Amino acid sequence: MSAVSLAPRPALAPFTEESVFVGRALRHSLRNVESLLMGVMLPVMLMLLFTFVFGNAFEPTGGYVDYVVPGIILLCAGFGAAGTAVSVSQDMTSGIIDRFRTMPIRGWAVLSGHVVASLARNLVATGVVIGVALLVGFRPSGGVVEWIAALVLVALYILAITALFAAIGLASGNAEAANGYGFILLFLPYLSSAFVPVATMPEWLQGFAGHQPITPLIEAIRGLLMGGGAAGNALVAVAWCVGMLIVATVWGAWLFRRKAGRR
Repeated sequence: MSAVSLAPRPALAPFTEESVFVGRALRHSLRNVESLLMGVMLPVMLMLLFTFVFGNAFEPTGGYVDYVVPGIILLCAGFGAAGTAVSVSQDMTSGIIDRFRTMPIRGWAVLSGHVVASLARNLVATGVVIGVALLVGFRPSGGVVEWIAALVLVALYILAITALFAAIGLASGNAEAANGYGFILLFLPYLSSAFVPVATMPEWLQGFAGHQPITPLIEAIRGLLMGGGAAGNALVAVAWCVGMLIVATVWGAWLFRRKAGRR
């Protein structure tokens, strides 16, 4: 009996697997309408709250909206990225990863799909927040180059924080735990210069607030959009974001190999 020769499987085009999982994550996001709306509406409501309820107490001249919008933009990014931890944890505990393991695909493509989809989703939400801010009186003075630089910083932060949330989702035992662990990171903007200057905080808090990753990022974006100096803060912000991205990627890859059994 003659041996049957099997034709080799044709090689996939570059990034085919990643594009499939990005599409999968985007479809899941569109189906979860409540979560999608909350990721946009909650930061918008917070911006309206701080602008119209607390704004005159912070800035009687009515210019507080110009100060608070950069912080609200990062708060929006954090809320949107937090859902990634839950989605990744659900994938790891629902058995779908075991099905993916039977296919000749790269394991990291599953996670990269979540991260890239979150980046796209959060950039859209950021655009909505900026649009509402312009309607309620936000008047940035930065030019086109400054706007592009600010958006690059926002995108880099979204990428870094989403990768970190993905790793948290892998490290968590279930979706509820992933949601709880991720919620801790959402407090960082409140302990920064997002809503009040660091100098107005108690002395024991100023050291942390001034040297955590959110403050230089907010100050860089604020400087770019409002026409102030941003070079020094921008370099520190980029260093923080790149460092977070490297740590999250290495940690996430190690966790995925250990939990999914892929080498």
